[in-house]
Amino acid sequence: MSRIPFDADAIRTLAGILVETGLSEIEIAEKDSRIRVARGVAPVQAAPVPVAATQAAPVAQPAPAPAAAAAADDAQHPGAVLSPMVGVAYLSPEPGAPPFVTPGQTVAVGQTVLLIEAMKTFNQIKAPKAGTVARILVASGAPVEYGEPLMVIE
Repeated sequence: MSRIPFDADAIRTLAGILVETGLSEIEIAEKDSRIRVARGVAPVQAAPVPVAATQAAPVAQPAPAPAAAAAADDAQHPGAVLSPMVGVAYLSPEPGAPPFVTPGQTVAVGQTVLLIEAMKTFNQIKAPKAGTVARILVASGAPVEYGEPLMVIE
């Protein structure tokens, strides 16, 4: 089996981003290479596994929190603005500046509603539709995952 070279600096950088943002995994792809870095998350409670067992014991799952159910509802909302990437969300263009949008504000299609910093690049997140900002679901400086609802526009 041939050995595939890897970029140790890229792996260290991605691992640093995981620690900075509190994310559990991150992946980048370029041309014909792909690097995925993940860190384990301790289970809430695991059932003991007998030494002689050939199959893994199931892991006990915690009851879903009401906030998680509300987030799932917001993700299904037709006006949900979902995160297109993993990164850190910012509600204003710079510290101390007024936010891009506030709840109750009317927005136009294509208007910048927040920024997501990923890999030292600030990406503008634009309103997918015109309407009124009903809810902002993330705090400025909070890590966000791909597909996570950021705000709701009605």
